[in-house]
Amino acid sequence: MQVSPAYALHVSHAYAVHLGTQRMPARGAAHHQWKGTHPMTAGHCSRFTGKVAVVTGGSRGIGAAVATRLAAEGASVVIGYRGNEQAAQAVVTALSAEGARVVALCADVAEPHQTRALFERTMDQFGRLDVLASCAGVEHFDALENISPADFDRVFAVNTRGQLFAAQYAAAHMGAGGRIVLTSSVSASRAVFGHTLYAASKAAVEAMVLNLSAELGQRGITMNAIAPGGTATDMAAEHAPGYQHPALRGTMPLSRWLEVHGALGRLAEPREVAAGYAFLASDDAAYLTGRTLPLDGGFF
Repeated sequence: MQVSPAYALHVSHAYAVHLGTQRMPARGAAHHQWKGTHPMTAGHCSRFTGKVAVVTGGSRGIGAAVATRLAAEGASVVIGYRGNEQAAQAVVTALSAEGARVVALCADVAEPHQTRALFERTMDQFGRLDVLASCAGVEHFDALENISPADFDRVFAVNTRGQLFAAQYAAAHMGAGGRIVLTSSVSASRAVFGHTLYAASKAAVEAMVLNLSAELGQRGITMNAIAPGGTATDMAAEHAPGYQHPALRGTMPLSRWLEVHGALGRLAEPREVAAGYAFLASDDAAYLTGRTLPLDGGFF
């Protein structure tokens, strides 16, 4: 199945948002003007033909873009979502119209029994599992004195424990050639004011990836992660002010701040980040494991 260039571009912009007063044009502005075949469908158009992928957090943002990319390259896709059934079904409807085999299953990754059921239902419906793209996550910003035990539990339940058990249940159904791709963040390696819980939960993911790669490698399964930087999603829009130092908040839009602090001077589009997940999930990355790939546009 090959998703049309028009639809691929539509999904990218459907989940993109304007942060600040306007989209960053500047360096690399021409990247929005594709001529000929769209990158979503160019090149390795059948890397996932005959394969089955589970994408948690697949109803919006990066997760929806990953589901779209994998489907575009031939995968049957299970979209895991927590609460927004309408958004999940919208992705299913759009991809199904393009000829993909896609279903949406409700599962809160903070609850391990629901995660287990997600993979059991995937096996019941498709009979195999080749790829896990773990994209579900929650944000958190607050000063040290305001962090509560409930905050800690909520953030780590989704971002860390949720990904650990997703990997555990996925690996149980995979054979040699299985691909697990978790989600970290550039925040795991960069200091951001008030971002302690979120950053710590993502740093833990990178430690899991490194250590589990040795274990799963014995079974022919690769384990990697993507560490996105600023990406044009609704979650990023909601929390955009938090990424700036308090002294800078309100003085400039995030788009301008990124122009100053990023080599490419702009946010990533979800489809650009999805390309990284697709690479790590493909046979092109068969000899790559235990690594976290930063996709931050040269943030410094």
